[in-house]
Amino acid sequence: MGGRYDHILVAIDGSKESEWALEKSVEIAKRNEAKLLLAHVIDTRSFLLIDSYDPDIAERANKLAIDMLEKYQTQALDAGVTHVHYEIEYGSPKVKIPKEIAKKHDIDLIVCGATGMNAVERFLIGSVSEHITRYAPCDVLIVRTQKALRLD
Repeated sequence: MGGRYDHILVAIDGSKESEWALEKSVEIAKRNEAKLLLAHVIDTRSFLLIDSYDPDIAERANKLAIDMLEKYQTQALDAGVTHVHYEIEYGSPKVKIPKEIAKKHDIDLIVCGATGMNAVERFLIGSVSEHITRYAPCDVLIVRTQKALRLD
């Protein structure tokens, strides 16, 4: 491989940090002529709280995810990445991304935002990026700032 990344996964959760992660991964993908996979995991545990009030919640979450990922896919293609795909899974993002999606697609770099949670949530369940780092089968880049990677 010689330090090149061929298959890059970006964890997209709709947060500002995941948008920054997308921007950075687009630059890395272009430099490496890599394929980009936008992955969004719909956290089914959050449905337990609202399921009784809204039976269509899963369908709506899926529609929102598709809209978001198609927008980001277009953005990446317009920016010059030649292969951009997306995948939506259901379950726990911190398990699905490093243990299933990354392995299934032979990913060699995962890019994710630093966190989308407040301090209490982090204390109780641990951040998604922390879990990805711990369980990923490949390199992980955690994006904390909007500073883009400039090539010029």
